[in-house]
This record gives sequence, structure tokens and C-alpha cells, in this order.
Amino acid sequence: MKQGYFITGTDTNVGKTWATIALMRYFKRLGKSVVGMKPVASGCLMQNGVLRNEDALLIQENASLSVEYELINPYAYEAPVSPHIAGAYNPVLLHKIVADFDTLKKKADILLVEGAGGWMSPINATEDIADLAKALALPVIIVVAIRLGCINHAKLTYQAIRSSGVSCAGWIAMCAEPGLLSLDENIQTIAISLDSPLLGVLPYCAQADFDALSLNLSLDLSKN
Repeated sequence: MKQGYFITGTDTNVGKTWATIALMRYFKRLGKSVVGMKPVASGCLMQNGVLRNEDALLIQENASLSVEYELINPYAYEAPVSPHIAGAYNPVLLHKIVADFDTLKKKADILLVEGAGGWMSPINATEDIADLAKALALPVIIVVAIRLGCINHAKLTYQAIRSSGVSCAGWIAMCAEPGLLSLDENIQTIAISLDSPLLGVLPYCAQADFDALSLNLSLDLSKN
């Protein structure tokens, strides 16, 4: 691995997976090999007798090489609730995720890790997404869903990341609603408020076009 990033969001359902796949396509276009992880996922469905997560399957599908599912998503829970509740019978162990991460990072130039929920979302009885990101020691990219309340959510998430002692590589504006009033003004206000670069504005689309979305991204790998 030459570079890795941890993808978090200002909340759940803000477009983290779409942003992650767009980033994978972006790095592929730069000629980099890419793999991804979604270490913890709830709301998984049973497929051929095993639990699988739709987002993790997308990450697996978009990798530059074949990677076994269990490395991408070591903790898959069926109940569509917070992982610390859904996984009470099989709680997340950070050292297990770190071991899988260490295996994956040997396979490609770029490794992207998508979190679950927001920055402070619990993953077991005592640890949250922030603890997972710190354990992996990756710079963080924030996905901000541009909608009512996004300025507050973006500022709070950024402050929490800085307080956690990890670096923030930048943020991505995910246009989550069609025809949102003052879209550009919201994005500009967040850009002024965060001491971290805007890496791209992903336009609203009813169905994902990851190649098109990736064209709106720009990262300077030399700064991380």
C-alpha cells in the first residue's frame, strides 16, 4: 500500500459508499491498483447461507483484483441497527480488523476503508468508529451530504476528527437532494469553515454512475 484513506460521514446514509466507489474509480483512472474494506456492516442479507452486505459487495466488485469477501467485511450483522447492538453476540474486535487490514494493504497501491454510520457511531460496547480509524492510522475523508443541517454536521464531525488526533485529508460534498435551495452557498460555507480541502462535489443522481462521479474528484497524494 502506497496510500490509504478512511471514509467517514456526517451521519448514516450520506453517500459514503458511493463516494468510496467513486474514489476507487478515480484511483484506477490514475493507474493505481485499489482495494477496499467495509469492516463493520449492519442490515446484511443472507446469501447462500452467509450474511453479505450490499455496500461491501460493491467494494469487492470494484477492486482491482479478486479479494475474498471476509477480508473486506469481517463483521456482517443481519439486524439493521447499530453494530454494537446487532453484534452483541459477536462483538467487533479491533485487532481482528487491523489484521485483515494488514493483509489487504499488501495487495494494492491504494486501500480505502469505509466506516459505518458517523464518526462517533459505536461498533461495540466500548469503542466507536473513531477508535477504528485511529487503530488503522489512516487520514480521514469526510463525506458530507449537502442538505438542511449539513453545515452543523460537517463542522461537528470535523472538530471531532481533529480532537481524535487523526489527520483529515479533506471532504467530499455529496449532493443528496435534487433542487436543494442554496446548494452552492452551503458548500461554500462548509469550505470556509473547515481547515481541510474540498476534494470534490458529487452531483445528485438518482442512479449511481461511478465513472461520472469520479470525474468530479481531485486528490493530491503527495500531501498524505
